[in-house]
Amino acid sequence: MGTWDIGHFDNDTAADFAGRLDAAAPGERAGLVRAALERAARSPEYLDDDEGAQAVAAAALVAAQCPGGAAVTTAYGPKEPIGPLPVELRPLAVGALDRVVAEESELLALWGEAGAIGPWRELIRALRGILAPAEPTADVPPPGV
Repeated sequence: MGTWDIGHFDNDTAADFAGRLDAAAPGERAGLVRAALERAARSPEYLDDDEGAQAVAAAALVAAQCPGGAAVTTAYGPKEPIGPLPVELRPLAVGALDRVVAEESELLALWGEAGAIGPWRELIRALRGILAPAEPTADVPPPGV
C-alpha cells in the first residue's frame, strides 16, 4: 500500500476508492460506502489492508455527516458530492473501525511496523467518537444543568 500520511484518504487504496465513488452514479455512492463498511465489519478472517483502508475512508465519509463531523476536504477524497448517507450506516461504520483496529487486521500490523500506531489509533478513535458519541451516564448531569 502506498501511504504518505495517516489521514483517512492518505493512501493509494483510499484514494482509488474515492475515484470509484466519483465515477459512480450519484444514486450508487451510498451503496459503495455501505459495501466497504460491510466487507470490513463482517470479515470473519484476517482483514486485508486494502479492505481496512477502504473501510476507514468510508467511515470518514459517514462521520462527515454526523454532528461534530469534519468535512472530507483532502485532495485525495471524493471530488463529487456523496449525497446524504443513511443514519443506519453509523453503527456499521463503528463496527468496521472496531474490526480495523482488532488484532487480526493487516492495516493495524502495517501501522505498527511503520512506528506510527499511536497517532493512527488516535485518528481512528476520534473518528469512532464522532460516529458513536459517548452518552452521559445517569449519575453525571448533562452540561448546563
